[in-house]
Amino acid sequence: MPLLIGGVGAFMAWMLAIPAPFLTGPAAMVTLASLMGVQTDIPVPLRDSCFTAIGLGMGAGVTPEVLASAARWPLSLFVLSAALGVIFFGGAKLLQRFYSLDRNTARLSAAPGHLSYVLSLSTVIRADVAVVTVIQALRVLFLTLLVPAVVSVISDVDLGMTQSPGAPISLIALGLTAVLAVGLGLILKRLHIPASYLLAGMICSTIGHGSGLTPGAIPLWVSLPSFAIMGMLIGARFSGVTMDLIRRAFGAAFVLAVLALFVTVLAAMIVSASLGFSMIDLLIAFAPGGLETMAALAIMLDADPAFVALHHVYRIVFLTFLVPAFVTWD
Repeated sequence: MPLLIGGVGAFMAWMLAIPAPFLTGPAAMVTLASLMGVQTDIPVPLRDSCFTAIGLGMGAGVTPEVLASAARWPLSLFVLSAALGVIFFGGAKLLQRFYSLDRNTARLSAAPGHLSYVLSLSTVIRADVAVVTVIQALRVLFLTLLVPAVVSVISDVDLGMTQSPGAPISLIALGLTAVLAVGLGLILKRLHIPASYLLAGMICSTIGHGSGLTPGAIPLWVSLPSFAIMGMLIGARFSGVTMDLIRRAFGAAFVLAVLALFVTVLAAMIVSASLGFSMIDLLIAFAPGGLETMAALAIMLDADPAFVALHHVYRIVFLTFLVPAFVTWD
């Protein structure tokens, strides 16, 4: 059922020329279906296959030229750290003042990413777990819908997602890289590394493309379904959530998403003006959505995959230390 609903959402969004239709359409439609009580769970093997495919797509864009610019990345990481601090503390203050959330619930809700870690923290400290969960899920949904819209306004990038990024990789090379990625993903998952299959896919694809052994882009018949499944996974997070809880969390989540988007655009403008980086690369790298979601957007927008991946991995590590340092432990 969720595959059919997501497919209809993707087709409708594509027909309406909505930015990034194969991601935003399924996300919106499956969210609505989940709130209506439809069973929208995505099988785990399909989810992991989706993450692996997105990782392969990111790795396909890593070139020696991309890595040559890495010497300037630490400066953008510094700006990203400041932006994350503003989003975290500013968002928490807004939630406490205007939505009457207690300090712990407000700060966990305002954390700009690392959802699974934040939810695990909410179960071991005094916080409203249900509110944190729904606000975080809504925040990611809003950013998924808003970031492509902002990109389409500030750039002339084609977000129709129907153009192949280049000559496709051979089927043999694609199959071999995918098998290696799944094997590495299993290892990373056992080590409890976040986004294990996505990172495994990117690592294997980066090695293959960087060495010249597996040249070529990931074909659309692989990438477009993976984007659609990613959208369905976002929507499936609302399965079992009541409309009363949605009403309670909607305003808070929207405020957080707007704050995050405003700070992200401002930080991206500062770094772009100072270092000459592409605004598209910076927006996708700085936007505090889910790692897998932003990775999918990076492929769609032909952003620098290594730059985007490094910044989102850094964001996860940064939040791992920031969030627990500023909540009240019982």
